Amino acid sequence: MYRHALVIGKFYPPHAGHHHLVRCAADIADRVTVVVMSSAAESIPLEDRVSWMRESHVGDPTVSITGIPCDAPMDLESSAVWAAQVACMKAAVRAVTDIPVDAVVSSEKYGDELAQRFSATHVCVDPERIVYPVSGTACRTDLARCWDDLDAPARAGLTTRIVVLGSESTGTTTVSRALARRYRKRGGVWARTRWVAEYGRRATHDKLEQAREVDPTTTMDDLVWTSDDFAHIAVEQSRQEDDAARRGSPLLVCDTDAFATTVWERRYLGSSGGAWPGVRERRALYLVTDHVGVPFVQDGIRDGEHIRGRMTDWFVDALTATGRSWVLLTGTLEERIDLAERVTDQALRVSSEFGVPFQL
Repeated sequence: MYRHALVIGKFYPPHAGHHHLVRCAADIADRVTVVVMSSAAESIPLEDRVSWMRESHVGDPTVSITGIPCDAPMDLESSAVWAAQVACMKAAVRAVTDIPVDAVVSSEKYGDELAQRFSATHVCVDPERIVYPVSGTACRTDLARCWDDLDAPARAGLTTRIVVLGSESTGTTTVSRALARRYRKRGGVWARTRWVAEYGRRATHDKLEQAREVDPTTTMDDLVWTSDDFAHIAVEQSRQEDDAARRGSPLLVCDTDAFATTVWERRYLGSSGGAWPGVRERRALYLVTDHVGVPFVQDGIRDGEHIRGRMTDWFVDALTATGRSWVLLTGTLEERIDLAERVTDQALRVSSEFGVPFQL
């Protein structure tokens, strides 16, 4: 057993091979420090990679994950570059512990040199990538093909999220479900594309049923909404989204989200706090279903036919004010679904393009 093992990497993104390396280090050392290194050329933020690694190794009590930016070039032939890189690594380790590193665990050819610069032993793990035949380069080249080589936290973070929202009876459910079905039909990993329902509808039904247990004549107009109601809806909506993202394909389609809940809170309470503990901000592309040309259909709980136009404007204005990307869906149902698919294809292409890291 070693006293303190070090694992260095970009984890861009973290994959099964990385986690195997960390757990092998934990098997041979009392303590393991993992240093995630990033550069300005890379498009996955350092804090995301550190967060994903920490969550993946929360069950490894001897493992500490930290990160540091390093914009020194990559050049194994330059002593000056080596010194610059190792200086960042040592600074990152010192921020965690003052226990000297006595083992460097890697699967790279340069591991011997790296270990020497730490006055440590190099422990080489699976250099031929036989146990887990995956690499960061492969993941960045074809994210969908390598999707199952990623842990749930990385999948949740890298999933492209499409949120369909709009005022009442404008087809958000119809469009979002149809969009998810189109991707499932593509097969492969896309067959696992998940669709997340609007939890607010379920919460509204529950609230109405509970009120009718006290007074069977209660109608939607009798319900009294509170900020706690909307906080509950937002938190549960986000929980269901994240759960689906961890288990689905690289695409997640949502019928509304926590952000949309802020607009509904404005609709019923006149204003919205908009920030709820337990709701993690996730980047998404929003598709707004226009009310124009869509007949209002009463389903028993809808009560906003008279303000559909205003609510469409509220959604658009709120999205614009917060800098979110949105696309208006108009025309026939088929035209709306076709445009939604085109926009989603475009978003998937963009999200699967990664900044090229500094090369050796």
